[in-house]
Amino acid sequence: MRYISRTDLKIVARNSGILMVGIGVMCLIPLIVDLIYLEFDLLSFIVPGAVSIGLGYLFMKYFKSYTSKKIRLKHGMMISSFAWFWAGLIGGIVITLSTNIPIIDGVFESVSALTGTGITIFENVETLPYSILFFRALEQWIGGLGVIVVMLRFITPGSISSRLYQSEARDERLKPSIKATIKETLKIYGIYTLLGIILYVLAGMPIFDAVCNTFCIISTGGMAVKNANIGYYQNDLIYLISIIIMILGATSFLVHYRIIKTKGKSLIEDLQFKVLIFIIAFVSLMLYFVSDIIPMELVFTVTSVITTTGASVASANVMASWPSFVILCLMAMMLIGGSNGSTVGAIKLVRTITFCKGIYASIKEILSPEGRIVPVKLNGQLVSEKAIGEAGKFIVLYMIFIFLTWTLFCLFGYDPFKSLFAAMSLQGNNGLELGIVNHALNPILKVVSMIDMWTGRLEIYPVLVLFRAGFEIFKR
Repeated sequence: MRYISRTDLKIVARNSGILMVGIGVMCLIPLIVDLIYLEFDLLSFIVPGAVSIGLGYLFMKYFKSYTSKKIRLKHGMMISSFAWFWAGLIGGIVITLSTNIPIIDGVFESVSALTGTGITIFENVETLPYSILFFRALEQWIGGLGVIVVMLRFITPGSISSRLYQSEARDERLKPSIKATIKETLKIYGIYTLLGIILYVLAGMPIFDAVCNTFCIISTGGMAVKNANIGYYQNDLIYLISIIIMILGATSFLVHYRIIKTKGKSLIEDLQFKVLIFIIAFVSLMLYFVSDIIPMELVFTVTSVITTTGASVASANVMASWPSFVILCLMAMMLIGGSNGSTVGAIKLVRTITFCKGIYASIKEILSPEGRIVPVKLNGQLVSEKAIGEAGKFIVLYMIFIFLTWTLFCLFGYDPFKSLFAAMSLQGNNGLELGIVNHALNPILKVVSMIDMWTGRLEIYPVLVLFRAGFEIFKR
């Protein structure tokens, strides 16, 4: 049975064209930085940007008759998956043209930035042009909120907004309409970004560093403009500001939106936020008593891991020397991630809580009188059996991807423990690693890593839908 028709492909192509234009515009924004610092590397940004804009415009014009066609969820998922793939590819070409690194490394860097993973392929980022440092930060800032979400605000007609918004693993609404929701989300994101920049500057960070680091931290991306990441600054105040920004980025936008109206109660009463803070406090305290790691370094790392930011104050080599128990705790938090409806990756707290509550309810039902149904509630709301089942299915699928990646790393001769850490970090868009994911990584594993980051950011299903559609086309 065929699930994808030619009409489906043309609908996808037409609406992908709109996003390709937006991605092209994204490539042109760093020209401002290029000119400010007199680098004059204009073609590295203009050529890929123009190609994306030109092809996008052709798609829009050629398939114009499919503008009014109804978009279904499958279309939205294919458009979303393709848009992220295209953004990673075009961004990779920009980085390759500017730095002369191999194209696979350029695309890896771009995908890592866009998906908020934050693993860099460069040995020395401090030698990179300012425009490329800003471009990577901009990719993280846009990717943290979502390529589709950002583009919807400016260029996509309202009739297809809902499906595209949903396809990017988002379903929360701050307002009744998707357009209004995106507008409020961008406003909140912008305010926190500005706040982060101001706080960093007041703490003594140079303005360029402050802008780039804020873009990377609020998006829970984690790339930095220094080789030592945030640890370069050797400043506890900057560490504390980073911790606060990471937590803000990992908290649901819906909670942020309701803070003023509820006088802070939405934050205090939100189950995901309470669990997030509890995990940070409990794990930090526990690891403090079982290791000799500096307390601020420990709290920073724990926060970075649970929020899937990947920013660091300790190098990969230093982390690799930490006790195995500490690393295992970090790996467990990597799986969980932060709040749903935020900028984080991984499984997310809401799925973890839902799944655990479902298991507990099943145990209670077994112990209860026959026929009794134990309700599952989350934030006072009943959770359906379908929702519990969906959480379980996603967790299983997520773990399968990690297992496959781990197996491949081991197959190529990498240390099993470090390989598992890397697989979990890549799939969860975390970015911390123990020294094996770098420019020397086998090209096959670089491709696998990019697929992990891509599927992790889109929560797997949209990419699988795109692959299934491609397989069906190939069969023809």
